[in-house]
Amino acid sequence: MTTLSVLDLSPIVEGGDAAQSFRNTRDLAQHAERWGYRRYWLAEHHNMTGVASAATAVIIGHVAEATSTIRVGAGGIMLPNHAPLVIAEQFGTLASLYPGRIDLGLGRAPGSDQATARALRRNLMGDVDQFPRDVIELMDYFRPAQPGQLIRAGPGAGLEMGFWILGSSTYGAQLAAALGLPFAFASHFAPAYLDQALALYRSRFKPSEHLDRPHVMLGVNVVAAETDAEAQRLFTSVKQAFINLGQGRPGPLPQPVDDPAGRLDMLGGSMLGQALSCAVVGSRETVARGLAAFIERTGADELMVTAQVFDHVARLKSFEIAAQAHDDIARLEPAGA
Repeated sequence: MTTLSVLDLSPIVEGGDAAQSFRNTRDLAQHAERWGYRRYWLAEHHNMTGVASAATAVIIGHVAEATSTIRVGAGGIMLPNHAPLVIAEQFGTLASLYPGRIDLGLGRAPGSDQATARALRRNLMGDVDQFPRDVIELMDYFRPAQPGQLIRAGPGAGLEMGFWILGSSTYGAQLAAALGLPFAFASHFAPAYLDQALALYRSRFKPSEHLDRPHVMLGVNVVAAETDAEAQRLFTSVKQAFINLGQGRPGPLPQPVDDPAGRLDMLGGSMLGQALSCAVVGSRETVARGLAAFIERTGADELMVTAQVFDHVARLKSFEIAAQAHDDIARLEPAGA
């Protein structure tokens, strides 16, 4: 049975601030744990006024402290922005505080523009071979320390860590397969290479000490409400945010608008149609059908649900309905499926 997890960008809404976003994130995580979600991930983005999770490891600690069983992690840490040792120490600290509950998803994209990347003191030489080396170096810091080892991650050495490779193309799929790691694909905003990436990952996967067979988690936008019409109205916040980003003016998450004529779809054009093609929007019944179809098409082991909903109460309700819809699918599956 496909499991369900949460991806939270800790969105800052129009008229809101980061402090409010962090309170909302904490509250959503506590609810998600009660509703049976498996993981709660936060993403690293920089210089984006609508995203509050830039200091990702700090927010992971905020969420882990407020919960008790759900796995909490990064979806992901953009490793080119950081020295591997620094990330090993940060996540070694988290693993020490919350043993057996921390995931570390690693991505190759900078999560920012080039000017911001320079401000982060990132190496801009563009050496694509450095990312695999950095991943291996980071993973090595979590192995038991050896006699004579010059550099150790403390804390970090010898601790359990749930490593993942993230991607929105075939690059991450091939690296995850070669390293024998689980693979998370960003189909919630960049689904163009989804089928090709899945085929490559599954066909080239090499079992490792971390994983004996391929394991895929796919991002999917799910906005749910009591009716299809209300869910579509809530979803206009996501559409507006994507249009603003595409026009070079990202900002806080906009309020939903009434759009019965589909003006936002006309304004967004093919960009919206492609970026949001892996979105499921509607009532409980509609969401159940949409998720079931997506799972059947992709064979996903997990779905990473994200929902950029302006009103926090409506956002909670969306995730609750998504969990209920997922349970509906499980009840309809034949025994042993």
